[in-house]
Amino acid sequence: MPVKSLIVAAVAAVLAAPNLAAAQTSQDPQAGDPSVPVRRTTARIEIHPRPLLYRRCTDWYELQYRPSGTVLYPQMHCWWVRG
Repeated sequence: MPVKSLIVAAVAAVLAAPNLAAAQTSQDPQAGDPSVPVRRTTARIEIHPRPLLYRRCTDWYELQYRPSGTVLYPQMHCWWVRG
């Protein structure tokens, strides 16, 4: 049993070594140094307004013939118009 646990521990150490090395190299060496000025930028928002558009609609009533009888049915057609 002790040999198996020693092998498992060795394999775990070998598999963890690349992750540990990557974590150490990704750290910023000047992260805690107060003498280094921190440069902060704000997000820029750019607005590009489009031409004003509005909907133009026409509506009417249409007779539709159904098996139960003739029905007066509302119809509408809309489109976009520049203002």
